[in-house]
Amino acid sequence: MLSSKSRGVHSHIKGLGLDDQGEPIDTPFSFVGQENAREAAGLIVEMVKQKKMAGKGLLLVGPSGCGKTALAVAISEELGIKTPFNILNGSEVYSSEVKKTEVLQAALRKAILVRINEFKNIYEGEVVNLDIVEENDLFDNEAMSIKEVNITLRATKGTKTFKISKQLYEQINQQNIKKGDVVYIETSAGIIKKMGRGESHMNDYDLESEKYVPLPKGDIFRKKEIVQETTLHSLDSSFVHPTGQDVVSLTSQVLNTKKVEITERLRNEVDLMVNNYVEVGKADIIPGVLFIDEANVLDLECFTFLHKAIDSANSPIIILASNDINNYNINNYNINNYNINNYDKNSIGIPQDFLNRLMIIPIKKNTPENNNRIIQMRLTEEEVEISKDGLDFLFELCKTKSLRYCLSLISLFKTYNKEITKVEIEELSELFLDC
Repeated sequence: MLSSKSRGVHSHIKGLGLDDQGEPIDTPFSFVGQENAREAAGLIVEMVKQKKMAGKGLLLVGPSGCGKTALAVAISEELGIKTPFNILNGSEVYSSEVKKTEVLQAALRKAILVRINEFKNIYEGEVVNLDIVEENDLFDNEAMSIKEVNITLRATKGTKTFKISKQLYEQINQQNIKKGDVVYIETSAGIIKKMGRGESHMNDYDLESEKYVPLPKGDIFRKKEIVQETTLHSLDSSFVHPTGQDVVSLTSQVLNTKKVEITERLRNEVDLMVNNYVEVGKADIIPGVLFIDEANVLDLECFTFLHKAIDSANSPIIILASNDINNYNINNYNINNYNINNYDKNSIGIPQDFLNRLMIIPIKKNTPENNNRIIQMRLTEEEVEISKDGLDFLFELCKTKSLRYCLSLISLFKTYNKEITKVEIEELSELFLDC
């Protein structure tokens, strides 16, 4: 049975391939070719990192298959995982359940990260003793009820006994916490969590499925800084769909799959809450990047909304890409024949006032040499073994067909479980046609 890791078509791209001065250099697994576009994208990345890109957007223009989406992926790799990067296809805004502006608003808020810093009072230690004090039930003399629960914890700097509530004891029963377990108690949230079994009990059994953890260092009580990262959209959704753990809540979450529009009033309440956290120093807002592919399918209503959103506080950087090459002649740059001499802004399909807010990066059609390098990188990424004659034939096929067609064939090579030769490639090219 064939088994392989699932990889995206752009998984080989690890960055823009720029040196410390922002000049394009050839590095393994970076964006191939397009030196001017890479240098321009590098400047955009620096502006985003320095938070100097507010009120601006980016437009990537070029023919189909030239690498617009790949350039956006390279930008996201350069920004790193700490900067949110949300991808939206232009056709996703059209829905029978929610408005176009609602889809765009949700996408924008998915690209805005909120980092919340909290100091919580916690108790952490190994359970030394668990004492349950019972008393006669008021309603049934033969039954016993829990009066109080005393738990004794120890750490490297001492031992301490606490009286805990019945609610915490219910969590102890659910997690089967017993003597020798290392627990974590968060008093403000009323949470007790089993971290694992203490290492001092490793030899109690020959075979055991427990996870062993060391004895907590320091004092039992301490203040711990908890950093939580979420997006504005996640906060919006948490208010609309509270995550209850009862049967009714879980059932409704499974059955109710219809999209629900989030009201402007609710979003304002979330914004007010986040702004209050920011003012007292408990949170930071990190605007990210929203990449809209196939932007040529958006209509005037969408562009008008984006024009307004780009001016709002903490707006993410909006990157648009389009395959509408029949209309693009950007800034004296002709996409099809590389002639940099003609420009008709009205032919782009983007309103003039919004277009004036965009910085435009033109992307040329890839040269055959660059296409060959991309094919070799994909073969390495997919761990495909190919013979010399097979590789040469694949290069020729890329010239007569297209790069996308060859990349699609590469994903099929894994089904052979052997070195790929010219024979296998010819067989696949007869089975699958290029449009």
